[in-house]
Amino acid sequence: MTRTRRHSSQLRDAGRDAGQFGSVRSPLSVGVWIQPSVHEKRSSGAVSVCYRGAASLVRLDGQNCAPVGFRLRSAGEYHLAVLIIVFLLNIVLIDNQKAVHEVLVGVLSARHHYDLRQAIRDTWLGYIKQHPHFQNRVMVKFIIGEHGCAVPEEDREDPYSCSLLNLTETVAGQEMAILSVPDSSELVPSDVSAVSLDFKVLHSVVITQLGVFPNGPRHDFRGNITVRLFQVDQEEAVVSARFSTLSSGSRVGGMFYKPVEQFILPKGFEGTLLWEAQDSSGLMSVNTSAVHLNNGGGVLKFGSIEEGTLPHRSALGFPGLAGGFTFSVYDVEVLSEFLRGRAGRQRSRAAQLRQEDQALRDESLTHGDMVFVDVVDTYRNVPLKLLQFYKWLVHYPITSQTSFSGSVGNADFNLLLKTDDDCYIDVDAVLLKTDRKRLAQSSLWWGKQNWAVDRVGKWQELEYASPAYPAFACGSGYVVSRDLVEWLASNAEHLKAYQGEDVSMGIWMAAVGPRKYQDSGWLCEKECYVDMLSSPQHSAQELRSLWDRKRKCGDPCGCAWSEH
Repeated sequence: MTRTRRHSSQLRDAGRDAGQFGSVRSPLSVGVWIQPSVHEKRSSGAVSVCYRGAASLVRLDGQNCAPVGFRLRSAGEYHLAVLIIVFLLNIVLIDNQKAVHEVLVGVLSARHHYDLRQAIRDTWLGYIKQHPHFQNRVMVKFIIGEHGCAVPEEDREDPYSCSLLNLTETVAGQEMAILSVPDSSELVPSDVSAVSLDFKVLHSVVITQLGVFPNGPRHDFRGNITVRLFQVDQEEAVVSARFSTLSSGSRVGGMFYKPVEQFILPKGFEGTLLWEAQDSSGLMSVNTSAVHLNNGGGVLKFGSIEEGTLPHRSALGFPGLAGGFTFSVYDVEVLSEFLRGRAGRQRSRAAQLRQEDQALRDESLTHGDMVFVDVVDTYRNVPLKLLQFYKWLVHYPITSQTSFSGSVGNADFNLLLKTDDDCYIDVDAVLLKTDRKRLAQSSLWWGKQNWAVDRVGKWQELEYASPAYPAFACGSGYVVSRDLVEWLASNAEHLKAYQGEDVSMGIWMAAVGPRKYQDSGWLCEKECYVDMLSSPQHSAQELRSLWDRKRKCGDPCGCAWSEH
């Protein structure tokens, strides 16, 4: 029985061979294909025993459903062997269906993180598999995006997404305005005293002038307005200009401009342009549906200014336009060279993805612990990646999404521990607390809830407009009960993904109101304590070192006796 189970962990999709079977019935039924031998048509044959997972035909030894040769001397022996194999295989399948794991560990892993996955297999995952009690209590699966990003890294808007950096050639030294002043009838008095425009620089630019819309009765300028350019989350303005009745600047194309000190804004700069009225004259705004913003051939990316857009928690003003600015593209020669090399980078990336796909297939067939979900594997897609895994766990059998994984049917578990591939996990401590605290209950969320909203960097939040997130557990490790996983899986099509899976999880769980069990043992930063349950952001070598120290002296942070 044990040997048969070991084979079953290596099963892989063989649906393309379904036509070779006489009949396959229920999810536990067995199909047998009998092929007479070329040399002995009656007295010998080859038998291939296959069964249906819930969606595809697979064979016990993990190969294609082609004949497995063994000789039988008579038709009676032949049919008796078939009946025995069918009987035994159904027992194995029924037994596997009944197996319930106390904890299922889902490890989010990037496609190219082979070294981290192997470090986990060599440390706490290997420990689980060899432990006489844990091997039946715990199942571990690495969660991988089935699709790699086809856009070369240099051609992406940022390192965390798969959005193409859609740049085009531009003229050296040309000064451009972000918009042409629309017909004066499109200008309307603003009902707020502060209006802001967010933007991101995708190739270096130089801001040359700041501008405001005319607000006088004859399209002249009246009052006092200050225009300032800020770097996101910085209090001091990069450049500023003050407009007044006596000093309104130069009128160009229906807008008033003033020159500013010229700074190079590098690629990746995220800024906010803020218009503030200093008196009752107020700002003039524009019907945003009537204007088109000039991004300079893709070097700028503007935030939403559509009517009704909610300001984010740290917004300096309401999203909109009360003027504009002019700019020029910096280092046009570098941009041109970058664009000329794009085709070659795309060819190299395509070849790299083919090699990566094959390496992942080989790795999955070797270890049998990987689940591939139907998403492009980038950081921004991690929330969708997690939801797809939950759907696979609870509802879905083998599909094209898990064609590499070799898993059959749904996993049965009581608790799910989610972690990342760069995290150390103290398996003994987690299971001990599970027993002591009697955590095998419904509507449970066990982790460490904290964190604030970020506007820049890897954890930049562009979708959640409220001033603070609901409580959420940091992604290095948390445990949820099966009923919560089922709820997430059944509602996956309606759940919006935010900047990270941990943040998204907090927002999703706010609709359910689970019982939260706060535990400081789940670390959110790269730290080390003797009683920690998890610790993130480690290299493969660091994971091995933490585990080695834990096994030697019980303290992953260091063995005092070994330091002398």
